[in-house]
Amino acid sequence: MADGRQIVDKMAHLIARLRASCDSGFALAIHIRYTRPSLLYRTYSQEWIEQYSEKGYMLFDPVVRWGLTHSGGIDWGDLAAEDPEGVLADARAHGLLYGWTYATGPATSRTISGLTRRSGPFSEAEKAELAVLVDEIHATTEGMEQFDATTQEALRALG
Repeated sequence: MADGRQIVDKMAHLIARLRASCDSGFALAIHIRYTRPSLLYRTYSQEWIEQYSEKGYMLFDPVVRWGLTHSGGIDWGDLAAEDPEGVLADARAHGLLYGWTYATGPATSRTISGLTRRSGPFSEAEKAELAVLVDEIHATTEGMEQFDATTQEALRALG
């Protein structure tokens, strides 16, 4: 097993690659167990993060609901019919114009990503690259609860 510094450095590199691909931000809930992620990274605008929290959107978010029950990827536009609360429309109003979600891992330790950008939909090749990144993040943080406290804190600080 890699030492803590190697894990943190690898995660920093993977997160930087996601940032470079997602000009309007991303959310990454890693190893969700009992509805709570071991790690949560959000790079969306602070205004959107606050709006999302204040309105309790997590309870209605079709992206989260889909990610908890499916593996693989889906464009946010394909979830519009499953969004009676208007979470996705509000996200668009906050600059999250093109979104894609990718979920990986077993139901008992799921990782869900919400990846966005302004410049247009992700191509199939870009989606494949993003899926590899999220899969690698999921694998790198497997067993996080067994990492030493310094490593866990450094991983949380990346967000």
